[in-house]
Amino acid sequence: MRYLKLFVLACGFSALLPAQSSGRPSGIDLKAIDKTADPCTDFYQYACGAWLKANPIPPQYATWSRFNELQQRNLEVLHSILEDAEKHPNLSPIDQKIGTLYGACMDEAAIEKAGYQPIEPGIKRIRALESKGDLPAEVARLHDEGASVFFSFGATPDPDKSTVEIAAARQGGLGLPDKSYYLNPKDEQLREKYVKHISRMLQLIGVPAADADAQAKEIMALETKLAQASMDRVDMRNPDNTHHKMTVEQWQALTPDFNFHTYLTDRHAPPFTTLNVAQPDFFKALNGTLNDTSLDALKHYMIWHYVSANAPLLSKAFVEENFDFYSRTLTGAQELQPRWKRCTQLVDRSLGEALGQKYVEKAFAGNSKQMTQQLVSMIEHEMAVDIDSLTWMSEATKQQALAKLKGVTNKIGYPEKWRDYSSVRIIPGDLVGDEQRARAFEIHRNIAKIGQPVDRSEFNMTPPTVNAYYSPQENNINFPAGILQPPFYTAGADMAVNFGGIGAVIGHELTHGFDDQGRRYDADGNLRDWWAKQDADEFKERADCIVNEYNGFSPVEGANVNGRLTLGENGADNAGLRLAYMALLGGLENGTIDKGKLDGYTPQQRFFLGWAQIWCENQRPENVRNTVRTNPHSPGRFRVIGVLQNMPEFAEAFSCKAGQPMVSANACRVW
Repeated sequence: MRYLKLFVLACGFSALLPAQSSGRPSGIDLKAIDKTADPCTDFYQYACGAWLKANPIPPQYATWSRFNELQQRNLEVLHSILEDAEKHPNLSPIDQKIGTLYGACMDEAAIEKAGYQPIEPGIKRIRALESKGDLPAEVARLHDEGASVFFSFGATPDPDKSTVEIAAARQGGLGLPDKSYYLNPKDEQLREKYVKHISRMLQLIGVPAADADAQAKEIMALETKLAQASMDRVDMRNPDNTHHKMTVEQWQALTPDFNFHTYLTDRHAPPFTTLNVAQPDFFKALNGTLNDTSLDALKHYMIWHYVSANAPLLSKAFVEENFDFYSRTLTGAQELQPRWKRCTQLVDRSLGEALGQKYVEKAFAGNSKQMTQQLVSMIEHEMAVDIDSLTWMSEATKQQALAKLKGVTNKIGYPEKWRDYSSVRIIPGDLVGDEQRARAFEIHRNIAKIGQPVDRSEFNMTPPTVNAYYSPQENNINFPAGILQPPFYTAGADMAVNFGGIGAVIGHELTHGFDDQGRRYDADGNLRDWWAKQDADEFKERADCIVNEYNGFSPVEGANVNGRLTLGENGADNAGLRLAYMALLGGLENGTIDKGKLDGYTPQQRFFLGWAQIWCENQRPENVRNTVRTNPHSPGRFRVIGVLQNMPEFAEAFSCKAGQPMVSANACRVW
């Protein structure tokens, strides 16, 4: 740990991380703790039990968590910015743009009066198609307007030359969250509800009930064929399975009855000769589906997706029907969020970096970026120490891993260069048009990247977002300003708690570069196997331990965590917390963290409480059943229990004994 002490002195970190008096508060949420629970039996209940009891899920939500608490605070900041921008549009071009879009969204009377008229021209356009030969041009228009029919197309870093953007085509076109919903016998009732939802939505645009029922069944049959041809989520975790370079002519040969040349022309795609077709078998099957489905049924399917994509922007009947299925049925949420929340979120999605500039000015403290950068450097050092100390990895592979770690870059808070929305027309009182133009701007911006150098300075999340991510093809970690706040990081709080929060999040994102997906990419972000075979075999064996561990977790009756789907996130949680713990030990050694008790807890105990309390959450059963099938993250309870039962350091901190539930008899560890 000598490096940490030198690092602190060299960077002046001691000024930011003062040695702390035992008399000061720790930053732990003491009101969240359930002192009646045994930390060695269920540490999640111990750390979060009182919070869970005091925070029932609001009727507008499917889950309520510490993430939601922070998102709510950020949303209120954004709301105040937008209210002010709407009232004072002349303050700046940004205020004019975001204020006008927000005002158009908040004008409920005008939206109600318009009904579905804003999308009626698009519906008529689809109905007027005369032959299947007209499909490519119409699909291009729908994709430009954000309706995800049949498949998706855009730019992505070239897997073999990550500095250049390449065209990419992927499977798509489903209205349910996952292919399994179409194929699993236990989902029959849900499929029936989905068909009824489609029918009701079609009736809202004037289709007679009997016709709408028939069309809904046709749509379900078509989507079922697409689902049968789709690759499942676990298989897509292996980048080799989605790496299929081919020429445009070879892509065309997979689906000969759909003219991709016409499609690309109408998408205004830059000229290119090579693309990555992620799921070739899907495009082969798509050709058969198009041939076997009548033109009328294809048009009904496209109308449905066009209406569904725009439903949240339309009158109350559309909004409520869309909510009833996609929120109430699928997630268990009981009520629509207030309009101001929905409109604030819409502006964040549509003009995110314009609104984000105002957010950063108002809510992102000046030293937060510097502070996070220093924490990242500390965790990166600990990862280098960890890699170097591995007993199961050969020296040759270690050197490759260390080179990759050295190549990691990081982006903190907000982009260096803000996105320019000056070309996006935002017109008062034209919500659907405004949103479609904003979507088209972003979609066209992406397609225009094809053949261009990758801009690694871009953020893929807006600044207020409460999240973080790692990009394997860019080999960088990204922390939006929105997450650099309590409970993840609290300025002035005990750094043992902060290491358990944002420190572990940093370690988590770094570890993604070495998880079951990230490890397949090299230091430059290219898809290349840099592992010696015996090391890869050892990695897989250790990873399988984590898979089997999490497969055993059941958040609700009849549903288990999918250990293979969640492997990357679970592995990153386990390693990330371990790296943060190493940094904690360095802080204790150099005196920047008080070795005494604060609020009755040792620094090690405070650290583990800091980790557990960022995952406190209540979830509705419907949402849990949905997320365990579609979300690569485990539920919060198991993000805590799964990691801590693998750490002997936790057992030592809370004096847990072998045989107790929080002490694994077969602890898993990869990194």
